[in-house]
Amino acid sequence: MYKIHSDFKPHRPVTFAQLQELMDRPVVNTALIYRPVIIDSFTLIQHGKDFFLRVRGKNGETGTAPCSSQADYFYPILQKKILPNLLNKDARDIEKLFHEIFVNDLNYKIQGLAWWCCIAWAESALLDMLARYADINVTELFGKRYRDELEMYVASGNRHTTPEEEVDILQQRVSETGVRAIKFKLGGRMSRNADSLAGRTEGILRLARKHFGDDFIIHADGNGSFDAAKAIEVGKIVESINAYFYEEPCPFDDLWDTKAAADALDIPLAFGEQETSLRRFAWIVENDAAQVLQPDIQYTGGFIQCIKVARMAEAAGKPVTPHVSGGFPSYNTLFFLSVIPNAGHYHEYKHYKGIADCVPRGLAVKDGRVRIPGGKGLGLDLGFLDKSDAQLIFEVKE
Repeated sequence: MYKIHSDFKPHRPVTFAQLQELMDRPVVNTALIYRPVIIDSFTLIQHGKDFFLRVRGKNGETGTAPCSSQADYFYPILQKKILPNLLNKDARDIEKLFHEIFVNDLNYKIQGLAWWCCIAWAESALLDMLARYADINVTELFGKRYRDELEMYVASGNRHTTPEEEVDILQQRVSETGVRAIKFKLGGRMSRNADSLAGRTEGILRLARKHFGDDFIIHADGNGSFDAAKAIEVGKIVESINAYFYEEPCPFDDLWDTKAAADALDIPLAFGEQETSLRRFAWIVENDAAQVLQPDIQYTGGFIQCIKVARMAEAAGKPVTPHVSGGFPSYNTLFFLSVIPNAGHYHEYKHYKGIADCVPRGLAVKDGRVRIPGGKGLGLDLGFLDKSDAQLIFEVKE
């Protein structure tokens, strides 16, 4: 019989009206910033394969945010639809500004993951500028910091390995990091019930538990591979090995099948990595369609949106284990997790390639844990952006 982990608590009923109040409640506290910080310009800079958005204020204030490699093809939205609307505005009004941009020029008609990634990058640059100007870490703009380190899990991201190969890969990563938790892929990714290799899903579930032992934390990720009936069938196997949670078994836009699977299974379902709508997150919370919420610091639209998701989850007694889309912006997830009270117990280690060199004291994982950095703003040293090998992609300035 499946035994739910003590990290998870029963659902607390919550109404949509209560969730709407949490969506409407401000997130950013700019009380420490006593004078206007007027936005003068933005530049998008590429260094190698990485992109960075820099903002400058009219009195010399600066902030810089890492962007994902998706900026290579998303940037026209950023350049033409978002940044011009921020010029000559007070960055302290950040929440109001982004709401106005959303409704201006019918921008809500182009919303989606590409839109919200661009919003996340612009938001992060402004927050870095505000925090640096106030001589504080970015977390102080959100209130209390609940933790200074995180316990991690490792994942491989593979689907075309045999169970034996996959266990070997995960064992190597466990040995390198000292973590006590793993995650692997099930099914064929948005595959309409097809497995990536015949028998792989059940094989990896049973072999992983046998190899790592009964006390090891195992997460299983379906990436939308199954309809409700198949998700439940596979979910019973996931329960039989006493896995920690069962992530996105049904397609990310199929809320109905997701709820059906959640209702039929005892294991907590984790969901929301590609969700961009606060109201749809509210529906998931209100209807207990998932027991772990997984906003992505990029895809969901940045700190403000993700903190609102966390507030809704907290109201219903649910933890937040964010999806980590990788690249430089995965770094911001560390700060997000430090300022919410209901962060889940284990979080995905994405190697922080390229990032650790820009963080004083680095981002080493020791005994399965990583420290959450301090420093001014986002705490990044990005001096290489001022060198000759950095390429200017565009500038937005009046």
